[in-house]
Amino acid sequence: MLAWQANGKGGQRLERTEGSMFHTSRSRSTTMGGLRLLLLIYHGSVRHVRRSHRNALVGLVMNILQTVIFVAAFYLMFTLIPGMRGSAIRGDFLLYLMSGIFLFLTFNKTMGAVIASEGPASPMMQHAPMNTIVAIGSAAFGTLYIQILSMLVVGFVYHTAFTPITIHDPADAFAMVMLSWFSGLSIGMVFLAMKPWAPGFVGLVSTIFQRMNMIASGKMFVANMLPGYMLALFDWNPLFHCIDQARGFTFINYNPHFTSIEYPLYISIALIMVGLMGEFYTRKFASASWYARR
Repeated sequence: MLAWQANGKGGQRLERTEGSMFHTSRSRSTTMGGLRLLLLIYHGSVRHVRRSHRNALVGLVMNILQTVIFVAAFYLMFTLIPGMRGSAIRGDFLLYLMSGIFLFLTFNKTMGAVIASEGPASPMMQHAPMNTIVAIGSAAFGTLYIQILSMLVVGFVYHTAFTPITIHDPADAFAMVMLSWFSGLSIGMVFLAMKPWAPGFVGLVSTIFQRMNMIASGKMFVANMLPGYMLALFDWNPLFHCIDQARGFTFINYNPHFTSIEYPLYISIALIMVGLMGEFYTRKFASASWYARR
């Protein structure tokens, strides 16, 4: 606010003073700032869930149907192709398929949602509370919510309508689902940081990586049954470790020897740091022309 004040020499000068009748200064603590950020991410997640369809329930049903179609397609493939059924773990065969497909879908959908989230030059960033961290968190948590809900619904229907299933260590098996989500988030953030500089290249590479995970994720086999020369083709992939470890926690008679929990965790932490640094650097050079070139 501008106000006239005496300058001590009989005159007056125009100075800017704090506060006005339209603005009140408010001190925010770190805790309140964190809660405000979480609230923004929550509302952004709700918006992301409703983005695929106006009715959130219909969007959830579509995601459940996609999961069921994946399971049915792989069940037919394992049944019709000779020798494929022998690579499964002794136990419930559909549970074996679902333990891989759930983590595969969580990883791929989280990575795709983060890559497709609003960047620093998006029109959504013109709104004052909005920033790229809120956009990334909304995409990631919205996808996690849909995938966990779909997983619970499909598992519950199979357990009650077809045959009861038993998971050896449910808590650790669910932790592997979260680790696959975190891995997809970290890789998606690296692609998102590179996206404004080379959108066509990033779109092509991310699509190839997602398609390659159809085999490289290891959802169709287990690491213990692979020979050494083939194991080297898959153990670079964090999702391969997550799925193999999840099956170790799901089935009492399977103990993974060639995969670990530490590898995907450490790789994901390193990649998310790289993604955050890249996103911060990209944000400084954000330009609306990036989106105009698409």
